[in-house]
Amino acid sequence: MDEEILIFTVKESGERIDALLARERPELTRSAAQRLLVRGLVLVNGAAVKKNYVCSAGDRVWLALPRAEEAELTPQDLPLDLAYEDGDLLVVNKARGMVVHPAPGHPDGTLVNALLYHCGASLSGIGGEKRPGIVHRIDKDTSGLLIVAKNDFAHQRLSAQLADRSLSRRYEAVVRGRMGPDSGTVDRPIGRHPTDRKRMAADVRDGREAVTHWQVLARYQGYTHIACRLETGRTHQIRVHMAAIGHPLLGDYTYGAPSPEKGLEGQCLHARYLKFIHPRTGERMELEAPLPAYFRDVLARLGPEIG
Repeated sequence: MDEEILIFTVKESGERIDALLARERPELTRSAAQRLLVRGLVLVNGAAVKKNYVCSAGDRVWLALPRAEEAELTPQDLPLDLAYEDGDLLVVNKARGMVVHPAPGHPDGTLVNALLYHCGASLSGIGGEKRPGIVHRIDKDTSGLLIVAKNDFAHQRLSAQLADRSLSRRYEAVVRGRMGPDSGTVDRPIGRHPTDRKRMAADVRDGREAVTHWQVLARYQGYTHIACRLETGRTHQIRVHMAAIGHPLLGDYTYGAPSPEKGLEGQCLHARYLKFIHPRTGERMELEAPLPAYFRDVLARLGPEIG
């Protein structure tokens, strides 16, 4: 197996091994670390351990990190709205309805297929066989900005910014109900739903820290237009947090309404602003994707603003 061997010593006690690996290697998600543990590619003091193993100070960790495999995907000439591009990275303004990477039920027609056509072999391999270049992702029905790395150098440094929270993301959404305060913070851990593994949930056992800051932009009869700034980046974070405080996103079948509202199928959520440090030049990058047509149409259907 073509692999990178890493050996390091644990400095402090009390952290789960999967969380430790995700922190030590920013390109690894916690779920990716768990897969390595299941495959026996992680040893602690010379022995295989389970994902919930709690580390002790002085533990010696051996990690065999498989090098990225060549993606067996078909490049496809699909439309891409590029907000920025250079030799190290590009920022895509993803259309609503486009899946980011291949998955069951979506073998092609994804953003990754389009990127392979656009970039050829120049995408970073750290994301893995099915996610080349993908630094972070957004849901199929979420529109807006996401970063793609063209090489491992850029990917590692951008992943580090995600880990230390210096990469800033701001979204806009429409939620159900009239939010009273003008702003607030939801600080509630998120993890897999205990009975429905396709969903996430707040305040579950073994949930990971999740913090969302929100601010009201406009109020309508029965709905509120808000901005959300992510401090963490958990799966479905904004959708789960807003539902948890009683204001699910308009059009969100999974966490909110059981049927279409205001002509919208799927959540009304747009990744509008992105701020990060360029991995090579150190330049401060700030990008914005204006509200797309579907979002503007929803706002028009909500009627006049109210106080």
